[in-house]
Amino acid sequence: MPLKVGVDVGGTFTDFFVVDEEVGRTIRYKRPSTPAQPQEAILHGLGELLALHGLEFSSVGSLFHGTTVGTNALIQRRIGKVALITNEGFRDLLEIGRQTRPKVYDIHKDFPAPLVPRDCRFEVPTRVRADGTVVKPLDEERLRGLVPALIDRNVDCVVVAFLHSFAYPDHERRAVEVLREALPDTVHVIASASVYPEFREYERFTTAVLNGALLTVMDRYISELVSGVKTLGTSARPLISQSSGGLMSASMAKEFPIRASLSGPAAGVSGVVHWAREMGFRDVITLDIGGTSSDVALIRDHEPSEVSLQDVGGFPVRMPAVDVTAVGAGGGTIAWIDKDGLLKVGPLSAGANPGPACYDLGGIDATTTDANVLLGRLSNEALLGGRMPINPELARGAVTRLAGELGLHTLDTALGILKLAGGTMVKALRKVSIERGHDPSGFVLFAFGGAGPLFAIDVAREIGISTVVVPINPGLMCAEGLHFCALTNDFVASYLGELAETAGPALESLRDTLVAEAESWFSSERVPSDQRSYEWRAELRYRGQNFELSLPLAKNRLVGTEVVDLRQAFHVAHERSYGFSMAGEVVELVSIKLKAKEKIEFVRPAELTDGQHGRPTGTRKVIFDQIQPVDAAIYQRADLAKGQRIAGPAIIDQQDATTLIYPGDTAFVDPWGNIIIQLRSEVA
Repeated sequence: MPLKVGVDVGGTFTDFFVVDEEVGRTIRYKRPSTPAQPQEAILHGLGELLALHGLEFSSVGSLFHGTTVGTNALIQRRIGKVALITNEGFRDLLEIGRQTRPKVYDIHKDFPAPLVPRDCRFEVPTRVRADGTVVKPLDEERLRGLVPALIDRNVDCVVVAFLHSFAYPDHERRAVEVLREALPDTVHVIASASVYPEFREYERFTTAVLNGALLTVMDRYISELVSGVKTLGTSARPLISQSSGGLMSASMAKEFPIRASLSGPAAGVSGVVHWAREMGFRDVITLDIGGTSSDVALIRDHEPSEVSLQDVGGFPVRMPAVDVTAVGAGGGTIAWIDKDGLLKVGPLSAGANPGPACYDLGGIDATTTDANVLLGRLSNEALLGGRMPINPELARGAVTRLAGELGLHTLDTALGILKLAGGTMVKALRKVSIERGHDPSGFVLFAFGGAGPLFAIDVAREIGISTVVVPINPGLMCAEGLHFCALTNDFVASYLGELAETAGPALESLRDTLVAEAESWFSSERVPSDQRSYEWRAELRYRGQNFELSLPLAKNRLVGTEVVDLRQAFHVAHERSYGFSMAGEVVELVSIKLKAKEKIEFVRPAELTDGQHGRPTGTRKVIFDQIQPVDAAIYQRADLAKGQRIAGPAIIDQQDATTLIYPGDTAFVDPWGNIIIQLRSEVA
């Protein structure tokens, strides 16, 4: 049976998780990323891990890939040059935006400059009203007259975005046809409605522009990856993870690269959902800490929160995505002194190269990893199973230099670095829980990522969580989570009208249209009919409200009674979300959404066989939450047996992560090898 390979590219490390169903084993591998050419780490790493296990490239049958290449390109502005063509009078819409500030109380903080400069934004006579009435036909001669200017500006992509095209896309489609005929084949031309046809013109315009800006970047990256995989001798078809938690084909990722903007973190959440279901945990908060950032998400009743509007590089993106909150605090985050003389941590990261000072690759700045080495929390000899040597003296030197500038002791400074980084992570947890009406004390914290188990206990205790789970492959969870994702596509149809009993036929017509689109997509992806599934949702609001609530929509046809039931369900949902409802107010249906997914069978994880409980391989001095060091027992994760209990202080080492067990806390190994840590009760 062919191997299934999941690979997640982070800012610091590239992670591999391989499933060999024929012999019932998994293979784990981790190597430094190559930020300049991310595909190189994938291709080289795949070759390295196969060689280590005596396997051939031809044995790889599936390749799932999560990436942040697009997001990083946007943040660094290493993107294609985009032009915008829109209605007369709306040339500056991208710059005007919503006239809201990024931070209400920061008068100096501004939005990033538009990705399309003003001299690349053009207007053309055309206008369709909200009801579909054509006020002004598309002036094709004026449109053709813009071609010389577009060629002169040497643009990589032209985005056509007209008002109300989410419902009436004919003018956009015709404009795209005209421009494709007139422009060189090397210039991409896309319509905003083809990216994601939802109302709110500013968000739709920016989403289309971001997609256009990433076309050349992701086209080149994915093409090189596909070509490289083929050259290695495997027929595997790479599938790319989406921000919504599903997978898409490489061709679709090249056409809609914006869908992969947060693909890596979303895959990690998918992995946690799978494990939480197996372990019997319904309500979970995820804490994914890599080398560059920390990603946090909330899962309720085994369902991760999903949003329709996300922020990518400071720009709004109107597209379904797992609700992941990211902050600039990770294993490679740099500690520095601000102008006010105070210690700050993040958001800058040392990345994979030069990395933390202790990696001895040329880095000189003190990072959270250096602080962990200095405090004994991380090995002072090597990481990655011995493949990455650690130089503790370089870590001490970097932190000591910082301590000298602050006038503090070295160990105090190291502990302060970790507390500040942990504080940033706690803010992210508060944002997805307390600020949204959820009591975190009723949730379990799943800690993963290479640095997740190092910070989990401090973060959990600060926010009031008493149970922490460290999965069996914490440093590879995003790569593992890719195996629990299915081919997925999202479709939407806008309605923007009253949810009345008489609306049934019109709504069913919209649903029929979406089903036809989904069936066409399924066929293009060669998904058998018996493996096609549909999930429906309705976006509802009271008339006059700016934002809507998303409710599940039954599969049965919307006739009078079903419409009444849906309206009542909205009142209940509004009461639950905001503390009140308005039964006498008109309820509007904004849109109907369809998530089309391929049905796949997940292989249940195997339980550990009975064995002797692992014994400590040694001890070392570790500073936990006090400067006074304590002797902590060192365990190897591979030696632990199911049912084993470990009392803190202790440290559990493995190739991809290090888990801390604080004094007074207790760890338990479950039947699959996951570590469940119960925190000691704090006495007031």
